[in-house]
Amino acid sequence: MNPAEIIARKRDKKILTSEEINYFVLGYTKGDIPDYQMSALLMAILLNSMTAEETAALTNAMLESGDQVVFDPHKPIYVDKHSSGGIGDKISIILAPLMAVCGLKVPMLSGRGLGHTGGTLDKLESISGFRTDLSIEEYKAGVESVGCIITGQTAEIAPADRMIYALRDVTATVESIPLICGSILSKKFAAGPNSIVFDIKCGNGAFMKNMEQAEDLGRNLRHICQAMAKGSAYLITDMNQPSGRAAGNALEIDECVLALNGQGPDDLMQIVFSLGECMLNLGGISAGNEAIMQQMAKIEDGSAFEKFLEMIAYQGGQTKAIESGKPIAPAKKIISVHSDVSGYIESIDTYRLGRLIIEMDGGRTVVGQQIDLTTGFVIHEKIGDQVDRGELIFEIHSSGKLEDSYLIKAFRECIRITNEEVSSPELIKSKSI
Repeated sequence: MNPAEIIARKRDKKILTSEEINYFVLGYTKGDIPDYQMSALLMAILLNSMTAEETAALTNAMLESGDQVVFDPHKPIYVDKHSSGGIGDKISIILAPLMAVCGLKVPMLSGRGLGHTGGTLDKLESISGFRTDLSIEEYKAGVESVGCIITGQTAEIAPADRMIYALRDVTATVESIPLICGSILSKKFAAGPNSIVFDIKCGNGAFMKNMEQAEDLGRNLRHICQAMAKGSAYLITDMNQPSGRAAGNALEIDECVLALNGQGPDDLMQIVFSLGECMLNLGGISAGNEAIMQQMAKIEDGSAFEKFLEMIAYQGGQTKAIESGKPIAPAKKIISVHSDVSGYIESIDTYRLGRLIIEMDGGRTVVGQQIDLTTGFVIHEKIGDQVDRGELIFEIHSSGKLEDSYLIKAFRECIRITNEEVSSPELIKSKSI
């Protein structure tokens, strides 16, 4: 087969065979097909999409490019959760220990920042010593003994996905449903769960900008899960504003600590509990209001936070800073942004907020770039809130790289204020279980 001919076929909106897809993915993984040809194919897929059959073939090719972890297939308790990505989305870090103390086993492989969104692994690496490079043996043992593990892909697990994931981040090929599905499911199923709950973010700060796109992604994910005999459910949740209050790696860990100690923002916890309800249902533990109450009880009695500390310790992280309740990685300076008008917050440019974190070195523009884990922001008012002139809206946590005046202006421009009253957005837009 000829890589250029395969690229041309997809460029010309032809349907690729599973043999062609396998050939290309395997060739790229082995180094026989260079980055520039894979980049060309990714762009052709972004522009012309893929059929369900092509997407399934892509998923299988990436899944079979490496080793696969297998837990007991007869036990429904091995349940994972995945988010399509957003600003301030630290939900996985809260859910994993919470689900573990509720009786599930949570085998979770996560990724780094992608495009304008933050990455779970980057956030966890704000914790001194925390390892996101566990071996397969350490990973499996941790899932069984601790009950939850959040780590990165090893060289052995879905290497094709790891390589393509990094390439998509810097070639403007992130927003493609076939590529998103293939990446999510190859990585997730290689990690061994029997079911997955998907948190599909929808809004101006998400990859899925509208409900049509979000529902399309959800249906595609469920279709592939069914074909692979895996359980699934999905929620479509709002991403027209940040999740919770904090955005930025270390700041989000600080908010996770608050959440696991019963002090999480209401909007964040509503989504946490709803996703947790789906996970507990798939795992055969509990359902409906019983599942919600079970989660609230585990936070109230402190066991969810203790499980979080246990996971951190197992993965080599230092727990003293977490237990102290102080910021784990303070930024060099904090800049206050106050409203210059009175009114109601009508909208937030969440996408631009994510790009501003990247400008402050809190995210990547090239593969492998080192990032500043201390930068980010805390938002004090959200859509529907009434604000007065001079009221605090943002706290920017800055390294000092960018001028204060530039950041204040840029952050103010992310908020639109109107004189008319505004309703808060519906957090959970759709649910399919």
